[in-house]
Amino acid sequence: MSFFSLIQKKGSKPIPPAPNSIRKEVVHSSTNRKTAFLNNSHPSPVLPASRRKGQIANKDRAKTTVEQHLRKRKQPQQSRLVSDSESEESNISTEVPKKRLRLNNGARTSMKRQLRSVTAFSEGEDGIFPMVHASDIAALDKPTKYRHAFPQHFGSEAIQLQYPSASQQETFNLVEPLQSDDFKPLDDIKETMEVTVDYYLPPADAAFLKDDSHGLLRRLRRARDKKDGAAYKSVVLEWNEAITKARIDGRIANILDDTTELDLRLIERILTQTYARTVSPRVSTLRQYENGTDNVYGELLPKFVSDIFRVTGLGPNHVFVDLGSGVGNVVLQAALEVGCESWGCEIMENACVLADLQEPEFKARCRLWGLTVGDINLQRGDFLENERINKVLPKADVILVNNQAFTPELNDRLTSHFLDLKEGCQVVSLKSFVPAGHRITSRNLNSAYNVLDVLERRYYSACVSWTDAPGSYYISRKDSAQLQAFSAQNARA
Repeated sequence: MSFFSLIQKKGSKPIPPAPNSIRKEVVHSSTNRKTAFLNNSHPSPVLPASRRKGQIANKDRAKTTVEQHLRKRKQPQQSRLVSDSESEESNISTEVPKKRLRLNNGARTSMKRQLRSVTAFSEGEDGIFPMVHASDIAALDKPTKYRHAFPQHFGSEAIQLQYPSASQQETFNLVEPLQSDDFKPLDDIKETMEVTVDYYLPPADAAFLKDDSHGLLRRLRRARDKKDGAAYKSVVLEWNEAITKARIDGRIANILDDTTELDLRLIERILTQTYARTVSPRVSTLRQYENGTDNVYGELLPKFVSDIFRVTGLGPNHVFVDLGSGVGNVVLQAALEVGCESWGCEIMENACVLADLQEPEFKARCRLWGLTVGDINLQRGDFLENERINKVLPKADVILVNNQAFTPELNDRLTSHFLDLKEGCQVVSLKSFVPAGHRITSRNLNSAYNVLDVLERRYYSACVSWTDAPGSYYISRKDSAQLQAFSAQNARA
């Protein structure tokens, strides 16, 4: 179960994946298959540079997923908050031409970013660092009850799994949960292998391992279905040897070095692993909030967050700030997906505790996957009073405020801080900070509303944790041009 399934509104049902199509063919000797991959004897076609660039972002486009279904829909309607006429004001014309809020609706700001972590791929380093292994949260002696995944093979229940980098292997117990909502180690192994094959290996290697009749992934599924623990462990050991060989040969590094951005599926895999090992065992603490206050917990889901990064043009050299960052999911996603300097501030103590658990585990996970991330800064307390947040806000390029449950008083107090933002900074919120019908007049020249150019956008279903329904969000861009034009016109009059 992914972390967004845990925080999704109760009663909602995810769209099931399409069944795998399995062809029946003669299965050849596993020894020959293993030797062929390790020797890399099958041809690995050399792709043109134009096709190699962004390979990680492009490989999964052929799959029918919920995210792609949403992308194929009609583009969300954009509507500007327009001013209504206002009586009893100065006779000076206030029809200041409005500049359209410029958004990056296609590609993220083009900035060079090194995705591959040199440290994680260093063969000379032992690669041992603190992390939460799957065996730490899923074992027969854990409070959440587990049972043997392979009842006929009780001898050795632990197994090691190799990730794409040169870092340590992860330990898994071969167990399965009694409750369907609990962490599933065998699913985690399978999904880790599938993502590695799709995004870290050359096309020929990937096709070889994914072959429907005798590929390694097919044999892993077959061993699990047959409850054959010995065969399952044998396949995992073969996987470890094959991935290690591909890394030493430089095949994995070549793929990462030719990659310009990460696909959402890989991002979600890392975020899900992090969440499952830190937040999920303690998720009940997030329900302990005070109704009727600003301290209500809710999450924006990764697909929605990724769209926000895209339309705002957030890039590696930018500064991102999440005000009310919860357990830190969006802060971590920005650091991974974009590689930017990423800040968050949260006032709820339980959420802060979980965020502090997520950050080091997230960094360990990124190291396992061999990826670099931007600087992460998680702060505790009231974001209106936090000194470090107040210092970084004037440098911010994109600010996210999930103000869905904020009181009007808190929204007003926060809006006054926007006067200190730099020109062009974009504030993303679920409620507009500028009242509908607002216009600049001689009596409200000092209002922060006058420097915000607001654009309303739509998000579709399955974008937030508290409802499946679609809704609106707002991008307010700091733009003082309208206020300056009004002031100049007023002075001339």
